[in-house]
Parts: sequence; C-alpha cells; structure tokens
Amino acid sequence: MKIINGKLILNMVNITSKSKSYRIAIAEAILKTSAQSTIDEITEKRVPKGDVFEFSRAAGLLAIKNTSNVIPDCHPLPIEYAAIHSEIRGLEIVVTVEVHTIYKTGVEVEAMHGAAVTALTMYDMLKPIDKQIEIGTIRLVEKKGGKSDVKMVVDRAMIVAVVVCSDSVSSGMKQDRAGKLIADNLMKYQNITTDYQIIPDEKERITNCIQDLTSRGVDMIIFTGGTGLSKRDVTPDTIRPLLDREIPGIMEVARQFGQERTPFSMLSRGLAGMIGNTLVLTFPGSVNGVKEYMESLFPHIFHVFTVLDGQRHD
Repeated sequence: MKIINGKLILNMVNITSKSKSYRIAIAEAILKTSAQSTIDEITEKRVPKGDVFEFSRAAGLLAIKNTSNVIPDCHPLPIEYAAIHSEIRGLEIVVTVEVHTIYKTGVEVEAMHGAAVTALTMYDMLKPIDKQIEIGTIRLVEKKGGKSDVKMVVDRAMIVAVVVCSDSVSSGMKQDRAGKLIADNLMKYQNITTDYQIIPDEKERITNCIQDLTSRGVDMIIFTGGTGLSKRDVTPDTIRPLLDREIPGIMEVARQFGQERTPFSMLSRGLAGMIGNTLVLTFPGSVNGVKEYMESLFPHIFHVFTVLDGQRHD
C-alpha cells in the first residue's frame, strides 16, 4: 500500500524473489452456544438446516480455496492439503483448520479464513434455534515453513571469504558491485566475519587464493565472476580439480531459481563443493545473478556446517 500524489495505491506484495517451500498453517475458531439443547440438536442431527458439521466443513473448504478472491492482498496459491475438524467441548464447538502448500508464501490467512467461514456457517445454521449463539476467538495456532523457520543466527563463529574474480575490476576499470552485495547480505547473519578481496580471472591467482584461504581455516569461500562462457571465464575450470567433493545440488537449486526469472541462467557454469572443511561456491559476476543466488541458497546453505560439526563430534 502506497500513497502517490495524495492517492492510496494498493499493490500486492512482490514475492517473485522468494523460493518455494513446504508450508503449513493451523488455525482455530470457537463457536459458543448458550444451551445444552443446542449441542444435543447438533449431535442428534436434528438441526432444521441440515448436518452442521458436514455443511460447515464444505463451506470451510471452499473458503480456503477462494481466499485470494476475498482478501485483496492474498496471492492465489496451490492448496495441496486441507483438513477441517470440529470438536464439541461443553457448550463450545472448536473448529481446527489445517492447510498445506508448497509455494513462495504461507497459508496462514487461508487457514484462518477457512476457520472463520466454517464457524460462520455453523452460526447461520444454528441461529434459528439459539438466539445467543456467538463466534468467539479466531486465531492462528501454528505455522511452519519459509525463511521464518530458519535461524538468522549462525550457531558458531564463521569466516566467509568473498572473492571478486574479475580482470576489469582488479585493474580498476570497473567498480565492484556484486562482491559488495554478497558481503552486505552476509551482514544480516550474526557470528559471521567476512574477508573481501579482488583478484584477476587467472588460474594461478585463483589457485593461490584458494590455497591461502583454506590454509587459514576459512569456512566458506564465495567467488563472484568468471562462471560464463568467455575464454577468460576460468573460475569453475580452475576450482573443480581442487575440490574433494562436488555438491551438484547447490548449483542446481541456484540455476533453477534463476531460470524461472531469466532464460540465460542456464548458461552459468558455476559449481559448489568442499575442499577439506571449506565450502566453495562460485556465483555469477552480475548483480542480478548474485541476488538470485543469495535468495535461493541462503540461509539454508548454512546447514552444511551443522552436518560437518555433527560429524566432528561423532
């Protein structure tokens, strides 16, 4: 929502930079009846308008699937699973709604919308026999998935080296933007210290740089630049023979994320892998490419070190 020239402009939140992930939301609504006779009518299925639980469940499912048609800022998204459960507790009916999706944004509103409409349908069906009936709390009980579940604090002190691999930047012909963008993004994670340097795209300089950083026990090295198709783009060719173990899945994720945004992402020859206990990543040299790689890989990539640290203690 923005105010431009005195006018209120409504815009949907831009989620194009987000990655898809498995997301779950559980919501609850409470319907309060005024007499045991109302509960008896429900359980004995004598409510004139029909089976309260079945009718309200159908309405709730429709509400879940149509949330984006009712709530202006909600994005249309795939509903992979939805369940509605109603339980009688004394004179109250507790409605629990669970919704799952694999998408870029969560389903909290979908779950709450489903709970609200389920309860409202019950209200409509019961109001002829209970004039004091009312809808109580509607709340989000639980949510899972997305970056909010990933800690923004690295569990231990970590050194990440950012190496700009570019002839033009190292010679002073151009200013570095990609490397500084990586370093700035890393600042959001606590316990991380960055090491920043610029080198030309030359095999010997790249090899010497890696040997120096790994000997100093750097946890992660991120190269930016030299992953393209020109003759001077030798970063992945130089690094591949030095790897103890390649991790293809990392770059598969990054390229897939980029491919959804530009068809040229498929031309990247970037790679990722381990040299000892040091994780080495190769990013494109463009600012947009770096943004996409950071968005697709972080903070989840830190799980590599959780695995490594666990192996050290076994």
